[in-house]
Amino acid sequence: MIPLFSHPSPTSIVAWRDGVAVTAAEFLTDVRSMVPLLPPSQHILNDCHDRYRFTVALCAILVAGKVSLLPSTRTSETIRQLRKFVPDVACLTDQTQCAIELPQTRYPSAEILSTARTSAVFEVPLIEESQLVAYVFTSGSTGEPVAHRKTWAALVLNVQMEARQLGLAPGSGYTILGTVPAQHMYGFESTVLLPLINGFAMASGESFYPADICASVRQVPQPRMLVTTPVHLRALLASKLALPDIDVILSATAPLAPQLALDAEQTFDAPLLEIYGSTETGQVATRQPVKSPEWVLFPGLRMEEKESRMWISGGHVEIPMPMNDAIELTASGRFLLHGRLADLINIAGKRSSLAHLNHHLNSIPGVDDGAFYMPPEKETGEVTRLEAFVVAPGLETSQIMASLRQKIDAAFLPRPIHKVAILPRNGTGKLPQSALATLSDSLNAAGLGKK
Repeated sequence: MIPLFSHPSPTSIVAWRDGVAVTAAEFLTDVRSMVPLLPPSQHILNDCHDRYRFTVALCAILVAGKVSLLPSTRTSETIRQLRKFVPDVACLTDQTQCAIELPQTRYPSAEILSTARTSAVFEVPLIEESQLVAYVFTSGSTGEPVAHRKTWAALVLNVQMEARQLGLAPGSGYTILGTVPAQHMYGFESTVLLPLINGFAMASGESFYPADICASVRQVPQPRMLVTTPVHLRALLASKLALPDIDVILSATAPLAPQLALDAEQTFDAPLLEIYGSTETGQVATRQPVKSPEWVLFPGLRMEEKESRMWISGGHVEIPMPMNDAIELTASGRFLLHGRLADLINIAGKRSSLAHLNHHLNSIPGVDDGAFYMPPEKETGEVTRLEAFVVAPGLETSQIMASLRQKIDAAFLPRPIHKVAILPRNGTGKLPQSALATLSDSLNAAGLGKK
């Protein structure tokens, strides 16, 4: 049995909401009060956008012996497939206008929660190690979501090792702020479970824009860790706002340009760490990119190559899983990441990866953001050439091309280079290939941004 949370006393701070502290006793009371107000379904889609409400709902669902569903998107097709997977699924939401086509239960108001309170005894519930907490989903080869089980013991061990890897001692008083949604696997682990299991406090609000991030940071005490993405971090540094003190920065979901990592550490005078993982495996490794390109595995995890593919096992990874990235083992528990296997490209008999090319593109001084794109093969048999999309207001494409010539083989030089105002990244900073394909088609059809 493992406690629902590890805050040691009723007065320990679990969360900050608009600058107001929420104690462990208040949190536990909200969780207990929420249990009888849950939908009757066994499977519940947690659509609470406020991080504190999401966490109360998550814990109430867990205490009630029910299961949370955490899909990566909320599209009509995703909801249709969820209903096919678990026909009884219902939605718990804190949104006044929720368009999810499922039976809906609104997160109760503070007044309703207060009337549902039954006990003031501070006794943290114990959860069976093998209890199923949530199903998380990845896209399968057929396009239908593939469900992955997450048990309580595995999730707890994962974020305990994360805290150790990041150098955050349990109970050390950190407040964790996030620019990523709680429903996303990275946000779920690092902004919800990490503070819950290690005795830290979480900041409840959604903060995406630089001014909102700065305001949220200033509302909570130090030490502070910001859980973010390269796209949010770049916007924060470019905002020219007076930036508050941040003690640790954590980044994931998209490759981090070397210059951005260096700028962030120098600006905040704080370490910036990256975390690596997947929906299937959870978080598995970290690195501090300004010090080393090598990733360091979490304690207890093992990587080994089988059938020309890297597999990971041990620790919180309950079933050995194949990795979808090109990985080079460098030493015991250390490796280099060369991009996704799906990103490997072959031109004129020469091989590279989009991640490798993007690394060099984003290393060019003056490039704020950039990405290579490989269009689909042409039916005419004409040779397909790489394209590149670049956000670099102060550079000419000829300057970008001259820099690339010094770094990459001529076979991989992009034709054309498109200068754009912004790349179509999603809310977590990822850059879907479908979005790049749409951008490429529109720019090529209009003859815009082409050099």
